[in-house]
Amino acid sequence: MDLGLAGKTVIVTGGGSNIGRAITLTFAQEGANVVIADFDEPQAKKVVGEANTLRGGGRAIAIKTDVTKLNEVQAAVKKTLEEFGKIDVLVNNVGWESMMYFVDSTPDFWDKIVDINYKGVLRFTRTVLPHFIERKSGVIINIGSDAARMGDPREATYAGAKGAVISFSKAVARENGRFGVRVNVVCPGATPPDSAEAAGDLSMSKGAAMFWTEEVRAQWAKNYPLRRLGRAQDIANAVVFLASDRASFVTGQTLSVSGGYSMV
Repeated sequence: MDLGLAGKTVIVTGGGSNIGRAITLTFAQEGANVVIADFDEPQAKKVVGEANTLRGGGRAIAIKTDVTKLNEVQAAVKKTLEEFGKIDVLVNNVGWESMMYFVDSTPDFWDKIVDINYKGVLRFTRTVLPHFIERKSGVIINIGSDAARMGDPREATYAGAKGAVISFSKAVARENGRFGVRVNVVCPGATPPDSAEAAGDLSMSKGAAMFWTEEVRAQWAKNYPLRRLGRAQDIANAVVFLASDRASFVTGQTLSVSGGYSMV
């Protein structure tokens, strides 16, 4: 199936590790130009190398970007437009979490969770949206979490931030549908990296790769109706579909890609 993504320009925040890496490589396979906006520059450049060897017809570049700094977000968008002349798709993928009971959390922790997981989405969306409105076309896909839909324990602040992303996405979809802009959310369940090499040293997933022993994976998988954990490619497949013209009548929706976890 031709998804019509060849020649499109896509920004993937946090596109160097785990889910972001799979999203980057899948868009590259479809022939899209991909910009990895990631503060882990060595890992981002590594994935750029992988993407450019796929020979999908597009080109991948890395731009060092901290989503908590508006000036860096604006610079990344400016550089993308200079390199490719347009932006067609924004994937707000960056996320960060450290699991703990809410009673053990601190205001500094709340601020970090909100700044990365929610306000990072606000910064990139606000910066890219005028370009989409001007072009009367654009797709935004925000990576949420089934923690937001289920209210998972030890993820209260994170779940709240991702819940905000879901509500924000629906509001932006309603406001900007008249300009041909679509906004959707993909919510993963537990999606450990396939290997330690799939995550950079600065990624939350790096430590997670060591946590996910075979025993732990088997135990967690029992929570999922399909009896396995998510793979980064599962999420990437959904993102690329929602970004394509095949999903041109889909907006304001939240799709769980979690083996049925949020159904339970």
